[in-house]
Amino acid sequence: MLMNIKKIAKKLVNRETIVYVIAGVMTTAVNMVTYYGLCYQVMMNHLIANIIAWVVAVTFAYFVNAGWVFQDKRASLKEELSKMSKFFLARIFSLGVEEGGLFLFVNLIHWNNMAVKAGLAVIVIVINYILSKFYIFVENKKDTAEA
Repeated sequence: MLMNIKKIAKKLVNRETIVYVIAGVMTTAVNMVTYYGLCYQVMMNHLIANIIAWVVAVTFAYFVNAGWVFQDKRASLKEELSKMSKFFLARIFSLGVEEGGLFLFVNLIHWNNMAVKAGLAVIVIVINYILSKFYIFVENKKDTAEA
């Protein structure tokens, strides 16, 4: 039993997951600061502010994830644009989760929008890691294994 826990822990706690968590915190900070500024400084609707903050954060996240987390090797422009497209498409799914959560908990239940956004950030980070690891940057892992 203890050996199984150690094996699982070793698979979960490695350079990639640690760096991903750090990158996720940085991306979440970019998202939250942008969202806060748009909601409370510009006085923008929280759902519109969330979409704009999402675009800023996802653009930041793509470069951090590709270069630092998954150590993706730069390929041709066509391959890079394909990965970037996959990255943004995968993030649209998590944006839908976040927008739905904000609508439900802020608009319908009337909870604090910053608290709801912070809680949803945890769910979004997990979804995004899974999609990045197994859908977007998977080619790099295949290339590395073959080399």
